[in-house]
Amino acid sequence: MGQHTIDFTDDNFDNEVLGSAGGVLVDFWAPWCGPCRQIAPLIDQLAEQYSGTVKVGKLNIDDNPNVTGQYGIQSIPTLLLFKNGEVVERFVGMPPKAKLESALESTVA
Repeated sequence: MGQHTIDFTDDNFDNEVLGSAGGVLVDFWAPWCGPCRQIAPLIDQLAEQYSGTVKVGKLNIDDNPNVTGQYGIQSIPTLLLFKNGEVVERFVGMPPKAKLESALESTVA
């Protein structure tokens, strides 16, 4: 994980994501998931690119079943974009970087 990428968990999710003003991108992933490993560098790039404006992080579905179940995550990678604690976008699979950037920009305005 990159230095700007946050490790979200069942324990810190309410505070770090739901209690956060502004945008938060959460990557639901697992270590055994090939596509999750493929998208990981993009998540790290976005975390660095939007450092200070949008929180970007990952949540391991195997270690954090409560949040995973709460949001009905059934396939991974799934990325949820939150704004002011509410889900505003859901991406399943590997969306293009430009599409993610556009969505992240919308949470900054």
